[in-house]
Amino acid sequence: MTPGYPRVAGKQRAGARRALTLGAAVAALSCAAAPAAAGPTPGAPGLGDPFFPLSGNGGYDVARYALDLAYRPRSGKLRASAEITATATQELSAFDLDYRGPRITALAVDGVPATFSRRGQELVITPPVAIPPGAVFGVRIAYAGRPHEIEDPDGSAEGWIATDDGAFVADEPRGAPTWFPCNDYLTDKASFAFRITVPRGTEAIANGALVSRRRHGRDVTWTWRAREPMATYLATATIGNFQLHRSHVGRLESVVAVDPRLARPSRSALRRIPAIVRLFRSLYGPYPFGQVGALVDDAPEVGYALETQTRPIFSEAPDDVILAHELSHQWFGNSVSLASWPEMWLNEGFATWSEWRWTQAAGGISTARQFARLNRLPASRERVWSPPPAVISGPQELFAESIYVRGAMALEALRQRIGNDAFYTTLRSWAAEHRYSNVTTEQFIALAESVSGQQLDELFQSWLYEPGKPAAARARVASAQARRQPACRSCVSAQRR
Repeated sequence: MTPGYPRVAGKQRAGARRALTLGAAVAALSCAAAPAAAGPTPGAPGLGDPFFPLSGNGGYDVARYALDLAYRPRSGKLRASAEITATATQELSAFDLDYRGPRITALAVDGVPATFSRRGQELVITPPVAIPPGAVFGVRIAYAGRPHEIEDPDGSAEGWIATDDGAFVADEPRGAPTWFPCNDYLTDKASFAFRITVPRGTEAIANGALVSRRRHGRDVTWTWRAREPMATYLATATIGNFQLHRSHVGRLESVVAVDPRLARPSRSALRRIPAIVRLFRSLYGPYPFGQVGALVDDAPEVGYALETQTRPIFSEAPDDVILAHELSHQWFGNSVSLASWPEMWLNEGFATWSEWRWTQAAGGISTARQFARLNRLPASRERVWSPPPAVISGPQELFAESIYVRGAMALEALRQRIGNDAFYTTLRSWAAEHRYSNVTTEQFIALAESVSGQQLDELFQSWLYEPGKPAAARARVASAQARRQPACRSCVSAQRR
């Protein structure tokens, strides 16, 4: 069990909250009694995530990234600069950025060259003068070379993944620093601007709105702007040969980019984007961004689909179910984001339940029948039941099957317990109250109890924390009628994130 993630709910949860409150009060008194810091100090090299303790950095908050990228697909070489605007939250003698990318050729803070060193993923920067707390400062970093992908703890590739015609850029959970320096953590969201230069005949697709596409000589420069706050792992700058389709879904700007090799097999699913968005908007509330769409690349070596902000990316032709899964992340994962990586079920359980709900709306099996079929799977089907969604032991389990399936079953069990009105009110309130912010499982449980007026300890304990097949699931099977239907094959695969 990960420290800090309780196995039980309700009164013991409340006790844990009281203990944390008391601890915070003691810490505050200690700080008040301590003498003021003697002078500027370095920002922390990490934010202490239970799975990735060195991800993110302390001492500042980023407001904006402006990335200028020039990429040559044939050579795989990138020439780039990143301009970062941030606000100091302490007096900084030095600070870190997360970076695993190519060689740095120049670095300046507020226009003045600064010294720096690289230690693993840490880029340690010492400004010419200390940065006072509350000051807005800028960092400009120029770099050049071949960016390389990294291996995720579950064995898959992420980051800047070279393809036969460009690059498939997918960052969850730690791939962003392979191609730009950043404060790579969920809680430091910022706006982004992208300027991507590629050879003529090649497309460059990033997040947000397409501002311009300008030819100059043998090159084309694509400019994109993502105004709403975005976590770094949701950024993309995918490059290749694409057919570009621009339209509107209601008032939303839609940009769909498809590798010509996958245009025909992708067509049926991509036509469903307006219907999927309309359904989720009716269930979860307003779509949280100004743009929507999808990016389909022929990158079979990648082997998964991934949410990125405003348009998910797919390494092969999607069907409408996986498209619905990824589009639902615009609400749950991109707008409402995790407070730490062990909370992953709040992304993937919600997205898996959303794909079930889309299937029901499209005339297929209902969410209740999905639940009932999965519920009949035996305890020996450990991948469905373990680990419990809210008790992940390490980063290698972030994309475990149970996080998706049992996480979705927890939501369906909640719907059946509290009824549709309270359930959908909970989801709409969750999306509205935490828009562009970060959340925990504890907050979701508290909201569900508040909206429903019910005490839900037993339900959440069983579905989120209990090892093995939940007691609630075993009890449902024992009391079911004698008739049986064939169990469906798993509703999650290695292809969706």
